Amino acid sequence: MNRNFTRKQLLVALALLPFLGVVAAFGIAPDTRTENLTLHTVVESVDLPQAQATDSGSFDFWREERIGRGDTLPSLLARLGIDSEEARRVLGAARGSKALGRLIPGRSVLARVTSGGQLLLLRYLVADEKLVTITRAGGVFQAREQPVVLESRQIMRSGEIDGSLFGATDAADVPDRIASEMAEALSGDINFHKDLRRGDHFSVVYDAYYLDGQLVKTGRLLAAEFVNQGKAHQALYFKDAQGHEGYFTPEGQSLRRAFLKSPMPFSRISSGFSGARFHPILNLWRAHKGVDYAAPTGAPVRSIADARVEFVGRQGGYGNLLVLKHQGAYSTAYGHLSRYGKGIRRGAHVSQGQVVAYVGSTGLATGPHLHFEFRVDNVQVDPQKLKLPTSYALDTRAKGQFAAQAQPLVASLRLLRDSNLATLD
Repeated sequence: MNRNFTRKQLLVALALLPFLGVVAAFGIAPDTRTENLTLHTVVESVDLPQAQATDSGSFDFWREERIGRGDTLPSLLARLGIDSEEARRVLGAARGSKALGRLIPGRSVLARVTSGGQLLLLRYLVADEKLVTITRAGGVFQAREQPVVLESRQIMRSGEIDGSLFGATDAADVPDRIASEMAEALSGDINFHKDLRRGDHFSVVYDAYYLDGQLVKTGRLLAAEFVNQGKAHQALYFKDAQGHEGYFTPEGQSLRRAFLKSPMPFSRISSGFSGARFHPILNLWRAHKGVDYAAPTGAPVRSIADARVEFVGRQGGYGNLLVLKHQGAYSTAYGHLSRYGKGIRRGAHVSQGQVVAYVGSTGLATGPHLHFEFRVDNVQVDPQKLKLPTSYALDTRAKGQFAAQAQPLVASLRLLRDSNLATLD
């Protein structure tokens, strides 16, 4: 051995042996004697490069939030998951923007956010021809307004259920808004609380709007297919000359039901309709004539159909209760509420899907959740077993228009299914 070969070099060479052994074979020189060798253990510290700490902001993703009534830029930044110190600097940069100081309900804010809560970019389309952006350069933010001409594109994406719906749509880079519209359109055929199975497949076609090749906002869901337990369900958007709009099957049958299947599209059912359940507060067995949805305080509750407010106020174990009277003998009740929606008072009219209240834990409740009842002639029935009718059909003239629009959308869904594409835009 070369005497100039230091002990440190020897240690490094020995450390590399397991790795080199994968691609090379080692032998012993001829006439080398291997018996009676004296072994010496040598321990020497070797300076190794410091491992880099995991960066909590090592990946980023796009978030889109719809602006609601009473929303402010601070409340939106909080929903987007922006770190509080980061949000303070963003608000400082946005101080001179009138548009960011008075957000318009119904419009959306699109943001690119890191996993560590840093904001990289925010886009707010004030009007179809005016865009407000907040950009980041190092740790400094800058807000500016500019006139824009947006480019419309049709986006096609697909994915497979491995756990939750939103987990699968996130993995397929489908915006939450589009996922919600798909679930809403197909809610009459699929119960997204309990019917999903691993391996279920979905495909969506939707509009998106770009500026200089960068996404500014997502548009409407145009078509969706969900293969649930081997059965395909499709929804196609159509608006007729009279302004009626909705989602239909490829045959032109409306998917809009007289009643939605759930007042909370993606909340977990924590307790179902039962003839006997052990009450966690009363400590006795009794019937549970409703469905409980686990959700945090303040989560929105929607009306499952057009209705008139029959009762609003506090009532025994229900706590804050809302009762809605629907068509015919049907009514629904919503209990344990924290508060009511805007304009909710006795005699007021509400529409299907309207937010009428918010989840709470009032009355006999161990924690925040919604207690929901479906009543026929004021008698509670299991809503999961009801057969719900459709409510709107296309007339003869509209059917021809629908068929012409439906054909390319059905072809797009077939392409996504047959070629197993993840994305196409």
